[in-house]
Amino acid sequence: MNILVVEDDRDLVDLLNFALRRAGFGVQMAHDVPTALRILEQSEPDLAIVDLNLGAGSGFDVLKGLRRRSEIPAIMLTGRHAEDDKVQAFELGADDYVVKPFSHRELIARIRAQIRRNGRTMAATQPVGRQLEFGPLGLDAATHKATKDGRPLDLTITEFRLLEYLMINAGSLVPTRTLLKQVWGYDDAGATDVVRVTVYRLRRKIEDDPKSPQLLHTVPGVGVMLARQES
Repeated sequence: MNILVVEDDRDLVDLLNFALRRAGFGVQMAHDVPTALRILEQSEPDLAIVDLNLGAGSGFDVLKGLRRRSEIPAIMLTGRHAEDDKVQAFELGADDYVVKPFSHRELIARIRAQIRRNGRTMAATQPVGRQLEFGPLGLDAATHKATKDGRPLDLTITEFRLLEYLMINAGSLVPTRTLLKQVWGYDDAGATDVVRVTVYRLRRKIEDDPKSPQLLHTVPGVGVMLARQES
């Protein structure tokens, strides 16, 4: 497995290079946006770790370039805590978001979870014939397409997997930690923020009025449920 690390902090680069290679991964390094995009043009790593703060450039630019070329997992690495940054990263197709400081053990666990999840996603692209419907929503697992009232929804892979799992369990409150394990591939009580942000993003795409949701409901601190709002 080969990992692209896009980070301009040379000390952190050295530490990540050592930790990742010790964990058995191949590593490619880029310290700026142009180098990262050039690597992506020439090869396709299995996963990318991208810092949002890249001196004169932005990790968002790397993520945009990555998503134009590939659907490999992308983990954003940053010291920022702003909600808008998290939302924008996920809107652009990030799969996970790790805030500095972090432990190398945690990062490697998330990398492995993303690679496992991506492997399952690729296997799931083989036609299995599963079609789901719930209210105005439709989902076809074989073609990896989702619709609302017959119109296609522009969902990221993570959003699609989240919607699929919620449709399978429609009408039931799904615990947040269950979603983390089934959709993201890891069981980490401290990572529930990624579920909250992705639910927020999905709600903006499937609800007529995201501020007054009729389909996608959350119970703070407990879980998420796909259910029709009684009129």
